Amino acid sequence: MRPSRITHILDHEFAALSHEVHTPVMLWGPPGVGKSQLIYQVAAQHDVPIIDIRLSQLEPSDLRGIPFRSGDRVEWAVPSMLPDSDRHGVKGILFLDEITSAPPSVSAAAYQLILDRRLGDYRVPDGWAIYAAGNRQGDRGVTYTMPAPLANRFSHYEVEANLDDWVTWAFDFGVDERLIGFLRFRPDLLFDFDPSENPVAFPSPRSWEFAHRALQKFHHDSDLLTGSLQACVGAAAGIELVAYLKHLDEMPDIDAIVGGDEVSVPKDLDLQYAVASSLVGRAVRTDEGGSRELVLGHILDYAGRFPHKEMGVMLVSDLHKAVGAELFAVPQFSSWAGLVADVMLASDQ
Repeated sequence: MRPSRITHILDHEFAALSHEVHTPVMLWGPPGVGKSQLIYQVAAQHDVPIIDIRLSQLEPSDLRGIPFRSGDRVEWAVPSMLPDSDRHGVKGILFLDEITSAPPSVSAAAYQLILDRRLGDYRVPDGWAIYAAGNRQGDRGVTYTMPAPLANRFSHYEVEANLDDWVTWAFDFGVDERLIGFLRFRPDLLFDFDPSENPVAFPSPRSWEFAHRALQKFHHDSDLLTGSLQACVGAAAGIELVAYLKHLDEMPDIDAIVGGDEVSVPKDLDLQYAVASSLVGRAVRTDEGGSRELVLGHILDYAGRFPHKEMGVMLVSDLHKAVGAELFAVPQFSSWAGLVADVMLASDQ
């Protein structure tokens, strides 16, 4: 399932706590696909704390607590890492990460915590959602088969890499537009993981974020940049990205386009993707108000010049996701929509 839909599911599951119909959620997927990030986004959206417990690093007693003598009885000291309303707040997210990497003795200790929301005398506060994530057995990670009793305590969703969702996230978080344009041009490289080859570095949503950081640090040194990009996304993808970046010297003047000048569309497809992502990035960085409306209008004018209308539709679609409904109020929007009406109608059939 694409990440945007899973985010909605996690959001609804968090809201379901107030109606006492919350179901613990288990996210499956290969390494680097963004499972943990989805859960952290939901915590940020609701402005609640998240307690991230890596079960693979725990012993069974770490969850159950330490026994101590109290008179003639033995009681258990509740681990400080478990949610507590007084210390952590009445609402939050308990995130059990790497749950498939935990040995059976540890996962068995989590059974009662997940389904019954308690562990001995300890109870998970009512306002806390329970989410978990783990890799599949074929992903070359350290994994154990999830026992049926534990699996039956979750609703299960598999996270897939989706370029449109990643692009929306990338513009929101200021990822380098050159990377966005490259992955629009080479969408199959968003996630390229072959567990049979046991790669060290490979393209994934996570590693492309690392590549973004490398671009900011080493863009003035071509020798270091090539090596650092390959270290993030693998040798083949890194070489392709470097070649793409060198070709960007022939890209049209973005300032001229957003200024309303008559600028021709480049013939090369990779440069068209680069221009499209750069224009969306420029719109995002332009303050709201009259100046942004002018910029959006000039971008819409340019979108209508692409020889392949689908490219203009992609540009405007990304633009809408980045700036929202204000795009529809720009005078040039209706003119652009008329130019691509046949493409839009065909896509709906």
